[in-house]
Amino acid sequence: QVQLVESGGGLVQAGGSLRLSCAASGRTFSSYSMGWFRQAAGKEREFVAHISWSGAITNYADSVKGRFTISRDNAKNTVYLQMNTLNPEDTAVYYCARARNPGTILELTTTQVAYWGQGTQVTVSS
Repeated sequence: QVQLVESGGGLVQAGGSLRLSCAASGRTFSSYSMGWFRQAAGKEREFVAHISWSGAITNYADSVKGRFTISRDNAKNTVYLQMNTLNPEDTAVYYCARARNPGTILELTTTQVAYWGQGTQVTVSS
């Protein structure tokens, strides 16, 4: 069983930054794509960012492109989300996710996710 544990959420003013971390259990972390999704109150969960197993491929939702950066450290079994220039519309619970199948995938959708973290709250005040 894979466990994903997020940390780094909190309250920040508009224009500020936060860095989320997701620590994964298991010895096969480096074989799988990882991603971040978010869910605002009353809305559906949405894709934020994806990174391939090697880190060579990344992609982002249009709403965060240029502001957020996803990265990973396979030696530490950890994936990160650096969030800059935050605005109130970024307020949500952020979830870490691991792909269902190993190897290279070009994007990560909710149907391709096998494991979710418990989520970490990010609140951006105006």
